[in-house]
Amino acid sequence: MVFMHPVFQAIGLVSSIAYSILLNGRRAVKFNLLYMLPLLLMMAIINPAFNHAGVTILFYLKSGNPVTLESILYGIAASCMYVTMIVWFSCYNAIMTSDKFIYLFGKIIPALSLILSMVLRFVPRYKSRIKEISQAQRCIGRDVSQGNLFRRARNGIRILSIMTTWALENAIETADSMKSRGYGLPKRTSFSLFRFDYRDGIAIAVMSGLIAFILVGAALGENTIRYFPSIHVKESSPFSMTVYAAYFVLCVMPVVIQIVEEIKWKSIASRT
Repeated sequence: MVFMHPVFQAIGLVSSIAYSILLNGRRAVKFNLLYMLPLLLMMAIINPAFNHAGVTILFYLKSGNPVTLESILYGIAASCMYVTMIVWFSCYNAIMTSDKFIYLFGKIIPALSLILSMVLRFVPRYKSRIKEISQAQRCIGRDVSQGNLFRRARNGIRILSIMTTWALENAIETADSMKSRGYGLPKRTSFSLFRFDYRDGIAIAVMSGLIAFILVGAALGENTIRYFPSIHVKESSPFSMTVYAAYFVLCVMPVVIQIVEEIKWKSIASRT
């Protein structure tokens, strides 16, 4: 979201799509093609229709407003940035499960980490639960697809009421369960499969070094671009190429780690 430079935008978009496909397979391909690609094109088209800033006028609309090259390029960059962040967050949703979140922040902010972990699994869990409720109601003729319009609306309200009641009861039961187990007490210990080892230290050191180098490039203007009133990009230099390479390595690190782990897992599985 910080860098609007086209090289950075391209690297981030390609890396996020590749990682989402590695994590979610065909579902990610469907998500990117059916939702993200139309969203990218729609945002890129809409921006120049409403944003008329820029000095390079290409043509005029019927309303008399100009369409400028700067607004088109800015719309493409903004849409790429928006889509890239959505795809990265879909990857985050696949990786960061509730147990991982509690492991990271359970000792620092126990109450808040519990709330956030519940929020992270809210959508998929409640989605499956409302599907179960709807199927059960369909068996007794009370689904939203049965009856006239008034009856369908009443059935939908009933399903929503059941869902809300279950959600509130589940939240109270979870809070009571965690309280009875001493969650959040100073000397409480908890079991976890996760361990911080040398590989995590190496990954953090590499990421920190890359981020620091990219921030130095940003301070020197290598990562920035001006769209209005005219497009201005700093000329490429050996240093700027190294900054681009550092950003590429940073974005592609999750992809490389995922591929290496899958190769290791298949190698171990084949030996057994």
